[in-house]
Amino acid sequence: MKRVLITGMSGTGKSATILELARRGHAAYDLDTPEWSHWIDAVPGDTLTPGDGKDWVWQLDKVRTLLCQPREETLFISGCAENMDELFPLIDTVILLSVPVETAMQRVSARTPDGYGHIEEEQRKIAELIATVEPLLRESSDHEIDSRGPVESTADRILELA
Repeated sequence: MKRVLITGMSGTGKSATILELARRGHAAYDLDTPEWSHWIDAVPGDTLTPGDGKDWVWQLDKVRTLLCQPREETLFISGCAENMDELFPLIDTVILLSVPVETAMQRVSARTPDGYGHIEEEQRKIAELIATVEPLLRESSDHEIDSRGPVESTADRILELA
């Protein structure tokens, strides 16, 4: 079994892509949901957080269990969390989705009012995190995909790389 992480900043298309992979019949899980992740208080002084004084983290035990379940097909997971690197030893391939800041802002501003990035303060934070965190994600990724195109094309490219 191969385990593939699709990561990237807000607005890069992680959720849409993982839904497309699931629609095609692949084992695919969006970890940027309350089922798999949650908010915690950030370490004082940590400015690389998506929320003011809050950090988004994976529920490590649950995600570890998912990653360790025996299966024959490739497992695709998507998400971006402060603590995801703790599970990198269980992940075979990391694929970074990226888009220009302007594209990310267009996408997040179109989200529902309760979606992350809908309000101006969250958009400011997303732009800041793209500048500071995305380079770190790039360093830890095996591949990078420009995900400005149709989600079907992004999913096709991921399947080629996987």
